[in-house]
Amino acid sequence: MTSNPYPLGLRLDGRRVVVVGGGAVATRRVPALLDAGADVLLVAPELTPALRARVDAGRLHWVPRRFVPEDLDGAWLVQVAIDDPLAAASVSAVAAERRIFCVRADDRTAATAWTPAVTRHGPVTVAVLGGGDPRRAMTVRDAVRDLLAVRLAPDGIAGRSDASSGTTAGRVALVGAGPGDPELITVRGWRLLTEADVVVADRLVPGLLLDELRPDVELVDASKIPYGPSRAQEEINQILVDRALAGAFVVRLKGGDPYVFGRGGEELLACAEAGVPVTVVPGVTSSIAGPAAAGIPVTHRGVAHEFTVVSGHLAPDSPASLVRWEALAGLRGTLVILMGLKNLAAITATLIAHGRPPQTPAAVVQEATTGAQRVLRSTLDAVAADALAADLRPPAVVVVGDVVGTLDA
Repeated sequence: MTSNPYPLGLRLDGRRVVVVGGGAVATRRVPALLDAGADVLLVAPELTPALRARVDAGRLHWVPRRFVPEDLDGAWLVQVAIDDPLAAASVSAVAAERRIFCVRADDRTAATAWTPAVTRHGPVTVAVLGGGDPRRAMTVRDAVRDLLAVRLAPDGIAGRSDASSGTTAGRVALVGAGPGDPELITVRGWRLLTEADVVVADRLVPGLLLDELRPDVELVDASKIPYGPSRAQEEINQILVDRALAGAFVVRLKGGDPYVFGRGGEELLACAEAGVPVTVVPGVTSSIAGPAAAGIPVTHRGVAHEFTVVSGHLAPDSPASLVRWEALAGLRGTLVILMGLKNLAAITATLIAHGRPPQTPAAVVQEATTGAQRVLRSTLDAVAADALAADLRPPAVVVVGDVVGTLDA
């Protein structure tokens, strides 16, 4: 007779957790470990772009090789996120010798610990174990989450549709995941995510949303790391079309809003050309949420009657740029610049050269709405140098205008 597992909440803040493997499973599990404050050591010859971005941001340590027993020195927990049974067994054997609990993605029966189905609602975390049946655990978890949300659908029934009914097969949903906080995804976006057969996710997607996917969901990492490796947009379009034509319900999960510099329109057109029906779910855009999280309203009575959102991924003097920076310099309202950190010095110099006062208040908000959020306040003539000195990194939102100081006490 198999004994029931003993439920336990691990306090991992500052404690070493070793993750072996750098693929889709690790991409899904690492965000929750980081959210718990764990000191994560990732051991894998190669990483997904999403994991590489976390390494580059200094969130975890990466050893680019295969596992060796010494990797478990000082570890409190190990997660084996590889699909090679022999390699996984060797890791768990070392963990057993050292009396370290081991989670195995390849074989739950051989693991000494299980990862539950989890839902989070503010300070409340609910973890469900389904007696070894992941689908059962997910079903109970989703019911609990619906109750916690206390939000009813228009027909008065809290809920989600049944993915097994077949009504969601063979189509694509473009879902905006919001600016970073997993609780800022819309109710409809989250419901569709729970029904997905395939999730194609960008780097800026809140990692904890991926942690809540069903175990059988195919996760395609379509991360686009700025100025680094990326999948071609054509390849992403083809993945959406191919999976949908094969009968799957595909959720294209994108940071922010699909239509705000998210290439959602290109993906919709590709699906439409192939005859694949598409649902678009708007998301909370970082162009508004980023400043708001830093205490900056993009408009304010008597201060700014308009705001302009612009991409800064191309320098002002680039022949490919479609932005009329000289016209923006003449506006009195708020200017919000996305993807502009690399070109910030050139952008601010151009704005000043065309008449925007050098002492105009400016701010940079890095990783808005997340626990890693950083805010820098400066002026137009100094913000580029200040951001460089502070080692601010993408994703970051730049705000220019008098609204930057409006709510300061």
